[in-house]
Amino acid sequence: MFCNQCEQTSEGIGCGMNGICGKGPDVAGLQDLLLYGLQGVAVFAHNARALGARDAAIDRFVAEGLFTTVTNVNFDPERMETVIRECHEMKEKARENYIKAYKDANEGALPPLVNGPADWTPAADLKGLIAQGEAHGIDTIHPDDDVRSAMQILVYGIKGLAAYADHALLLGGTDEKIFAFLHKALASLRDPGLGLMDYVGLCMECGEVNLRTMELLSTAHTDRYGHPVPTKVSLGTKAGPAILVSGHTLCDLEELLKQTEGTGVNVYTHGEMLPAHGYPGLKKHKHLAGNYGGAWQDQEKEFAIFPGAILMTTNCIQRPADSYFDNIFTSGLVAWPGVKHVADRDFSPVIRRALDLPGFTEEPGKEILVGFGHNAVLSVADKVVDAVKKGAIRRFFLVGGCDGALPGRNYFTELAEKIPADCVILTLACGKFRFNKKEFGDIGGIPRLLDMGQCNDAFSAIRIATALAGAFNCGVNDLPLSLVLSWYEQKAVVILLSLLHLGIRNIKLGPTLPAFISPNVLDFLVKNFAIGPIGNVDEDLAAALA
Repeated sequence: MFCNQCEQTSEGIGCGMNGICGKGPDVAGLQDLLLYGLQGVAVFAHNARALGARDAAIDRFVAEGLFTTVTNVNFDPERMETVIRECHEMKEKARENYIKAYKDANEGALPPLVNGPADWTPAADLKGLIAQGEAHGIDTIHPDDDVRSAMQILVYGIKGLAAYADHALLLGGTDEKIFAFLHKALASLRDPGLGLMDYVGLCMECGEVNLRTMELLSTAHTDRYGHPVPTKVSLGTKAGPAILVSGHTLCDLEELLKQTEGTGVNVYTHGEMLPAHGYPGLKKHKHLAGNYGGAWQDQEKEFAIFPGAILMTTNCIQRPADSYFDNIFTSGLVAWPGVKHVADRDFSPVIRRALDLPGFTEEPGKEILVGFGHNAVLSVADKVVDAVKKGAIRRFFLVGGCDGALPGRNYFTELAEKIPADCVILTLACGKFRFNKKEFGDIGGIPRLLDMGQCNDAFSAIRIATALAGAFNCGVNDLPLSLVLSWYEQKAVVILLSLLHLGIRNIKLGPTLPAFISPNVLDFLVKNFAIGPIGNVDEDLAAALA
C-alpha cells in the first residue's frame, strides 16, 4: 500500500505497511480501487451532462463514494467490497445514460472515450479487488512529481468537497454545480492532455465550488435548526443511562434525540458534535445533557470509561478497544469490522444497549461557551468594529482546524495561551479542544474565545471575515487577522483551497506540511500566497503582532 492523504502519514512520506490511522493494506487497496472506479463513473457522467443528461442517483453515489475514502471513515473490507461492486453498476448506468444522450443529440458513430477506468470490470473476489486497487494506487497517477502533486491536491480536495456535499444532501441541500465539478475533476485525472497548470486551475476551482458547498451546508443547518446562539455547555454528567454521539452528522443526533425522548436516556456530544448545543432546534431537547471528552484521537481512553452506548457518525472512528467494542455503533458511511451498524436511523439497538449499561451518576462540571456562528457574531459587529477602532481589540487570531494524535500540536495550545489579552481568538473544528476549557476572559463584554462550530461551519468564519472587511472598507488580507490552521485530513485540504481561491495570504499551517506537496508546488504556494509552516510560537506571534 501507499497512502499519504493525511497529516500523520508515516515519516512525512507515506504509509507503506499499515496506515497509522488503523487501515491495513486490504482497505487501502480497496479505497484506491473505489477512487479508480469513480473516475470511470465520472467520465460517462461528465460527458452525459454536457449533452444535458443528469442522474441524481449517480451524483449522490459519487459524493458518497468519495466520502467513503476520507480518513477514518470506512475500515471494513466487506463493506468496501459492496460499495465497489455498486460503483461498477453505477458506471454501467452512467455509460447507458451517455450513449442515449449522445444518440438523442447526434447522428453517426459514438466517439470512443479513452479512459482506463471507463473499461474497468471488478475482480470476482475480494482478494482480486485488492490486487486491482494496488495496481492503481495514488502514487501511480502521474510520473512527474509536480503534476502528481497538483493532481493529489485535487483528489484530496474533492474528497473533502464530497464530504461537505454529502452532509448537505442529508439535509436536502443540493446544487447541480457541485456534482458537475466532482465529475469534471474525476474525469480530468485520466486526461493525458492536461498539464501542471491545468490541475492548479482545477484546484482553485475546487476551492470555489467548495465555498458554494459550505454555504449550502450552512443554510441547510440553520434552516432546520435555527442560527446557533451563544450557549453554555456542561462538562458534567446527569444521573441515568447515557449515549455518546461523535462525528459530524447533526441529523443523526436530531433523530436520536427524538427516539430517546421519554426513555430516561441522556445524550452527550463528543468531538465535533459539541457545537450542536448552540442550535435552538437541538438544544430544546432537555436530555441533550452536555459534552463528554475531547477530540477524536482521545476516544480510546475516553470511550473505555464511558458507562453507556456510543454512536459514531461520519468520520473520526478509531480502532475500538475490547473494553467498549460491544458498546459502540456506527451509522451512515462509517464502518469498522465487527462493529454493529445502524441502518435507516433506527437507533433502537443503541438505546437498548444504553439501558443495559450502568450510566452516570450526577456530577456537576465546568461550563464552556459555544454558538458563535456568523449570525451571532455579526449581530454585534458594530461593537466589534468600535472596539477595534478604539484599540480595545488589537487583533483577531483564527486558531482552528483538525486535531490529531502525533506530536507537534501543543503549538496551538501554547499559541492560544500566549495571545495577548487585547486580542480575540476565533476557533472552529476539533483543534479547539487543545485550549477551549481554558479561561480567556472578555474584552468589553465580548468573549475572547469565540467557538464558531464544526469544521463544517468554516463558512461562518469566511462570512465574518468578509463582513469585517466590508465594515473597515478594506480587503480580508488588510484586516488585523491572522490565520493559524491545523490540519489532519481531506476536509481541511478543501477548506485551504477555498481560502486560496479567495486570495487569502500569510496562512500558517501545521503541525507539518502535507507530504503530497512537492517542493516546486510548495514554492508556488509560498510565492503566490505566502503560505508557510508554523514555527516557534514566540517568533510567529511576534511576527503576527508586528
